[in-house]
Amino acid sequence: MDERKTRILAIGSVVAAALFWSSSYAVTKEVLADVGPLTIGAIRFTIAAALLAIMVRMRRNPVARPDARQRRLIYLSGLLGILVYFVLENIGVELSTASDASLIVASYPLMTMLLELVVFRTRMPLLRVSGVLLATAGAFLVVRNGAEVGGTARWFGDVLLLLGGLVWAGYNVLGKYAGRGQDAVNLTYYQTVAGAAGFLLASLLEIGDWRVPDATASALLAYLAVACSVGGFLLYNYGLRRMTSSVAVNILNLVPVFGVLGAVVINGETVRLAQVFGGVIIVAGVALGLVERRTAIVEPEAPEPTLVGERT
Repeated sequence: MDERKTRILAIGSVVAAALFWSSSYAVTKEVLADVGPLTIGAIRFTIAAALLAIMVRMRRNPVARPDARQRRLIYLSGLLGILVYFVLENIGVELSTASDASLIVASYPLMTMLLELVVFRTRMPLLRVSGVLLATAGAFLVVRNGAEVGGTARWFGDVLLLLGGLVWAGYNVLGKYAGRGQDAVNLTYYQTVAGAAGFLLASLLEIGDWRVPDATASALLAYLAVACSVGGFLLYNYGLRRMTSSVAVNILNLVPVFGVLGAVVINGETVRLAQVFGGVIIVAGVALGLVERRTAIVEPEAPEPTLVGERT
């Protein structure tokens, strides 16, 4: 019963993270009208780091601080998953569209699955592979009809978003390895500190364009920091430590579904039948990707992942 409850909480945490992150593309696109992409990252993750620092200091039962080697690995994962990824995402969304971003996100599970296979030599069951491929096909149907014709700038934005997927795959694999023995709060805190520091330095490139954002942009920046950064990463890291990273990223295929639902509820947009059908396929693919984990829960706990070539 405890294992079942843990699994349900882990899945629910990643689903909740997908719900928060699904709104980040549209919110970021709105803020980009007033704030540069690097400055958005600096403000967003500096606020997030400050909030997480308060959470870490106020804990009744603090977790042991990671040693120097583990901190370096965690900082590296934070630079990958926060600084590098969100630089690529913010600039990519600025040049491209939110629809393209949602479509490209659907390819991330495949990248993570292949990287896990190379680094951890993880066995990839047929059901999980089939689920990822099915969810990817569904995500394509969801966003295909919403894509607009663009030029070279949009193509370059799509390339940056695709590169972001490779970075995100590296973050998932490295984050799972580096975070051994750390809970979600500690892991997220150290990663966010590294990402915020990197963004603060990078944002100096936009110093000539700095200005005080208006009330709307400020509120949206606060939402990106609190909900999408602190809330999303805490929830995602909690779930990631309790399942394989390819399964966790497969659940993120729900992002385009939530994005479409948000567009209908908030913006009053209409959805075509093909997109509804794609949403159903995504849910089916995510469920199929989780079947293997359900059958494997009675098996002995798998050993901690070890990088290829690492001495044991």
